[in-house]
Amino acid sequence: MKQINDPSPPVDAGQHCGCKTGCASKATSEIASATSRESVADTNWGIFRIPAMDCPNEENDIRKALTGIEGIRSLRFELSSRTLTIDGEQSAQEIALQVVRQLGFEAQPIEHEQKTESPSGLGEISKALIALALAIGAEALDFFAPDTLLLKGLGMALAAAAIAFSGFSTYRKGLSALRRGQLNMNALMGVAVTGAFLIGQWPEAAMVMALYAIAELIEARSVDRARNAIKGLLALAPETAEIRQGDGGWRETPADKVVIGAQVRVKPGARIPLDGRVTAGSSAVNQAPVTGESIPVDKTTGDPVFAGTINETGMLEFEVTAAANNTTLARIIHAVEAAQGTRAPTQRFVDRFAAIYTPAIFAIAVAVAIGGPWLFDWMWTQALYKALVLLVIACPCALVIATPVTVVSGLAAAARRGILIKGGVYLEEARKLRVIALDKTGTITEGKPRLVATEVLSAAEPESRILSWAASLAGHSDHPVSKAIATSLNLPENGLTDFTALPGRGIEARLDGHTLILGNHRLIEDRGLCSPEIEARLAVHENQGRTATLLATEGRVLAIFAVADTIKESSREAITDLHRLGVTSVMLTGDNVATATSIARQAGIDDARGNLLPEEKLAAIEELQGRYGPTAMTGDGINDAPALARADIGVAMGAAGTDTAMEAADVVIMNDDLRRIPETIRLSRQTHAVLWQNIALALGIKVVFLGLAVFGNATMWMAVFADMGASLLVVANGLRTLRTSAPQTRD
Repeated sequence: MKQINDPSPPVDAGQHCGCKTGCASKATSEIASATSRESVADTNWGIFRIPAMDCPNEENDIRKALTGIEGIRSLRFELSSRTLTIDGEQSAQEIALQVVRQLGFEAQPIEHEQKTESPSGLGEISKALIALALAIGAEALDFFAPDTLLLKGLGMALAAAAIAFSGFSTYRKGLSALRRGQLNMNALMGVAVTGAFLIGQWPEAAMVMALYAIAELIEARSVDRARNAIKGLLALAPETAEIRQGDGGWRETPADKVVIGAQVRVKPGARIPLDGRVTAGSSAVNQAPVTGESIPVDKTTGDPVFAGTINETGMLEFEVTAAANNTTLARIIHAVEAAQGTRAPTQRFVDRFAAIYTPAIFAIAVAVAIGGPWLFDWMWTQALYKALVLLVIACPCALVIATPVTVVSGLAAAARRGILIKGGVYLEEARKLRVIALDKTGTITEGKPRLVATEVLSAAEPESRILSWAASLAGHSDHPVSKAIATSLNLPENGLTDFTALPGRGIEARLDGHTLILGNHRLIEDRGLCSPEIEARLAVHENQGRTATLLATEGRVLAIFAVADTIKESSREAITDLHRLGVTSVMLTGDNVATATSIARQAGIDDARGNLLPEEKLAAIEELQGRYGPTAMTGDGINDAPALARADIGVAMGAAGTDTAMEAADVVIMNDDLRRIPETIRLSRQTHAVLWQNIALALGIKVVFLGLAVFGNATMWMAVFADMGASLLVVANGLRTLRTSAPQTRD
């Protein structure tokens, strides 16, 4: 299967932005699946909070430094919570902490369940405001006070205090970067502010550092909105659950303490605290937080319920099927967190560009400082000041942040619609899709076929026995067609021996001394049991869009069972919508050609191919890729796994609560609504457009101020405002994707 993790090489050290912002994390190669923290290998692991680790390049620095430490098995970074999980020996963890601190980062161990707070807390805000007040005082003294040594010294002291309050973290990380020969924003700001102070521009140096600190906090808060958008869904699940006790009574219990198998009661109007299966009662449940469905779903005994959904009408009792940290809602959130770490193609382009941009601007700054006095007759202090301004402008922060905040917003917006996209690469690449391959049963059709006709063809055995055999074989199959036969016949099942599944064909077993097969037209042909009479009978059913299943012994066909499925109305709408987007639709099914053609005609599908085995679906995907280009495969995520893996994007349908489907595909539609696929393509196109708007905006502002810095009168103030203003602008533009609401659809 395609991996969630980005296969590209680590980001070059030269591309550091050093920002306290939303430069999205690079997912670790050690942990590819979207699982809870409990899934981290082994029990010997710890979680450490690193508040200042807020950029993927800083993550990369830490990763490089920790790689190779003996005793460390794996690392897991989560920039959304600023945490590092280390799987390794205790002694190795202690060494790792020392290394992290040597890099200029604070690192503190946290408890497993401990909540992590935003690094931009009250303490940092207070420091930034104090620094701003001190910087204003320094500016006021420089502008209004007499030019005396005492007042000048006081102003310099205020400026130095402002820099110390706001720039301690910047200097610490900047010096660490310079020692490693790296140029990041912290290093550039540290050099620029220090240089400005030394050439006598101490009021401006203080104000620049204070404004930079405040702008970083504002930017971090803005980006956290995108990072934490999907995490807000966790609050939808109640913290307590009403649990049945041994004496038959009920007691409120913390949800994270409830064990699998416990009986939970949910009153009308309350949220469901955990995943489970209904054991008593009936109600309508609003599943929008998990599946994106706008219409409540009726639930009764045996139906699944999901944490965070709303019980609207009646009392429900259910048996817990998943712990609080492993509910469908939690797994969605964990999957999106992992997806945020993958780097989309545009992100990789920006990273490569930034790796060239920053050193290039640094070289220009050096050239201005050295060559300006000779070429343009500038004073040395004037040339040096211009060079320092260029250092501030050299930060690629706005450029680097332009892509991840947009991608994260798109991922969160999709999750809110019941679309789980497992990486930025799939979010961006979906816009390129030219053809969608669709499985039939459960994807285009309701997936709930019913038996509409039965023909007993042999008089050698009593009809009742033949039907009993059919019911017994069908009852041992999970295929929807077999289930429909077993349900409709509703006969007692007899014990089978030597049961064998025949993928893509049917099943085989021994019963009452006979070897029996129950399968499709192709299986009967393979066994040499077809005859002109049987072919004629099958044609009648197949031409009506029915699926014919045959019961046979080793020597003759005993009966034909015709099963019909109905097309979802949403499927017709989805196919029409795909055509509007210029996307071709193709049905790939193991059902017979006549049935496939009939269903395709009703749904408006461009092409239909039947009688396909799993390996033939795989070959069909490869053929479609060669003919049309980027191809998506839509199926159940299990039986169609080879085709899902081979397609450019694999889409699993109706996967709410299904672990296998969630792992198998690149995009997971949490309900059975095919209309979510054109929504995904539209969201991908919108995301791509916003990405390039942000890139153009960031670069355009940089180019303008570069020109002003070299040939005009740009100041360090202007450089800071240009850099941080551009960052805030691209963040705000990226968040537009998060605010985009899904079109209202009705089932």
